[in-house]
Amino acid sequence: MIDPLFWLGLSILLVAVSLTAVLVAALPALQELARAARSAEKLFDTLRRDLPPTLEAIRLTGLEISDLTDDVSQGVQSASNVAKQVDQRIDNAVKQAQKVEVGTRSVFTGVKVAWKTFTRGTRRSSDRFLAEQRSRKRDRISNIPYPEESEENNAAFLEQYRSYTTNIESSQVPYDVSNWHDDNDDVETDEG
Repeated sequence: MIDPLFWLGLSILLVAVSLTAVLVAALPALQELARAARSAEKLFDTLRRDLPPTLEAIRLTGLEISDLTDDVSQGVQSASNVAKQVDQRIDNAVKQAQKVEVGTRSVFTGVKVAWKTFTRGTRRSSDRFLAEQRSRKRDRISNIPYPEESEENNAAFLEQYRSYTTNIESSQVPYDVSNWHDDNDDVETDEG
């Protein structure tokens, strides 16, 4: 039959042919792998050169953004403080305006009452004059050492009083209360 060496040689030849076919088929793939390795090497070189400055720029940008955020928050706080101050000043202005309004009302009311009192006549002024004269008389009586002088002073006082009341009654203008209308409810007057 056939020699075993023949089969061995044939099998070695077939293995050699198949290895050659594999190498021929793998050669373009190996060339592509070499190109890919060179491209990867270039990419890694580019990343090694460009990535650290880019990462540093990103880090600095993050720091600037955080600074800007702090500035914006401080600006918002200062704006809110200004708004609070403006609100307080408006409240103070409103309170001062109310005080001025109350003061103005008080002044107008006082002037109105003074005018009404003035236009009533001098009836009360004569009553006040009599009260003052009586108190002066009491003071004079207590200070006078001799009763004779007291009687002379009393006579002189009575003469002055009579002439004064006569002058007041002759110069007094009659006052009619029925024609008077009070526009201010705050002021109560004495009709009598």
